[in-house]
Amino acid sequence: MGITRLAAACLARPSLFIVGATAAAVAMACVAAVALYEMRQDAFARARDSAENLSLILQRDIERNIEVYELSLEAAIDGVKEPAILHLPPAIRQRVLFDRSTNAQDIGSLFVTNAVGDVVFESRFATPRRLNLSDRDYFAIHQRSADAGLFISKPFSPHVTKAETSIGLSQRLTDSQGHFAGVVAGTLRLNYFRRLFDGMTLGDHGSITLIQSDGTVLMRRPYKREDIGQSIAGVPSFEPLIQSDNGCYIGTATLDGAQRLYSFRRIGKYPLIVVVGLALQDIYAQWTQRAWAIGGVVTVLDVLIIWMSVMFARLFRKRLEMENRLHLLATTDSLTGVGNRRVLSSTLETEWKRASRDGRSLSVLMLDADNFKALNDRHGHAIGDEALKAIAQCITKNIRRPGDFVGRYGGEEFSVLLPSTDMKGAIKIAENIRAAVMATELAGMGAQPVPLSVSIGVATFDGMGSPAETSEQLLRKADHSLYQAKAAGRNTIMPRQTHGEAAMVGDPWPST
Repeated sequence: MGITRLAAACLARPSLFIVGATAAAVAMACVAAVALYEMRQDAFARARDSAENLSLILQRDIERNIEVYELSLEAAIDGVKEPAILHLPPAIRQRVLFDRSTNAQDIGSLFVTNAVGDVVFESRFATPRRLNLSDRDYFAIHQRSADAGLFISKPFSPHVTKAETSIGLSQRLTDSQGHFAGVVAGTLRLNYFRRLFDGMTLGDHGSITLIQSDGTVLMRRPYKREDIGQSIAGVPSFEPLIQSDNGCYIGTATLDGAQRLYSFRRIGKYPLIVVVGLALQDIYAQWTQRAWAIGGVVTVLDVLIIWMSVMFARLFRKRLEMENRLHLLATTDSLTGVGNRRVLSSTLETEWKRASRDGRSLSVLMLDADNFKALNDRHGHAIGDEALKAIAQCITKNIRRPGDFVGRYGGEEFSVLLPSTDMKGAIKIAENIRAAVMATELAGMGAQPVPLSVSIGVATFDGMGSPAETSEQLLRKADHSLYQAKAAGRNTIMPRQTHGEAAMVGDPWPST
């Protein structure tokens, strides 16, 4: 039932097609927007998981290698404290103090120095080279502090191989009284981190950065030599890195200005932080392509739906206009513009049934243009047509209620239906119509105006009639009253008014 009513409403008001189609288009666009939003959220969630997994892998790999190196340093410290080892031949002592891990790729030499920084033992040579490391920060820190633990230095170029930038890992040596006795130090080439980072899948604009807890950059992908050793401690993107051992955030890179999703982790107990950054433009690259494709399809469909609704609305509007014109032609008298005989009959029947059901009165006026044949003969049919139009206008102007109806009965006769109107009220309306027709001036063939008048018969159904009465009987009563009015001299109303009121008489045309 609801669908039927909606269809009927759309047929009655074609603009509803456009409204409905626009609502459907908006709904489709909203569904697509929600779907695209969820796809965007999914892309971000996958990228976050990927960044966290990469940072975890890198953290574990770097931590494991530094732990191995730290164990090598501790083994060398334990060996130096054994007098028996120190008295071994140099070649054997070298093998005992330094394990084979020191020969691994990207692992530099391990050194044992005395209190002034001179190298006394070296992992690569049985007879150590003449080197002094007192200028290195990893020596100076232990010389000043007994609690430095494993110290990781700033990037530097080794004394021998200047081209290979490295970092130093060192621990303090003490004598039997606990005084500073030197350091055990080793170098780790930064190329190890570079190769490790290059093996990760990041996207075209991703980055991996290894920094010290003081903000010093040790390695970065994409690699730029000038970035190594720089400090980012004062920039806003560094603050989240020192507030937690791990986490994720969106920030703008200081070194290249790209906006990325960052996942960071501290390397175990060491003062190192690895930061994996996935560029937002890479994260949303596929989503953007799909969004353009889906958005384009939805836009085309929406435009097509609205365009088709406009076309349908125009088609139905033309159909309605045509139906209205046909209905008007079928129900309206073409000359006078009032209802025709067929509509008059159906309207009378409807009003009769309503009056009978509700017990209300119904009055009928039958009007006839006086001496119409004489008017046609004297002034022609064109003037006769104008006279009928003028009479129809006078009737229409004097019946203003929505239920009142006027129809052309035939020839020069008109009929007026007055629902809920008694005899007295009907006679009053009839008098108004008669007076209005009398006051109408119609230009004739000569200079003299053409006089117009009507005779009116009135009949009323009081709503209490017998079931045998019909609407046709009421119409015949009005027609009979009309003939009485014409017989009484025309330009009058029948039945006549009573209670001392004068009858309306006066014939502008001689009887024929």
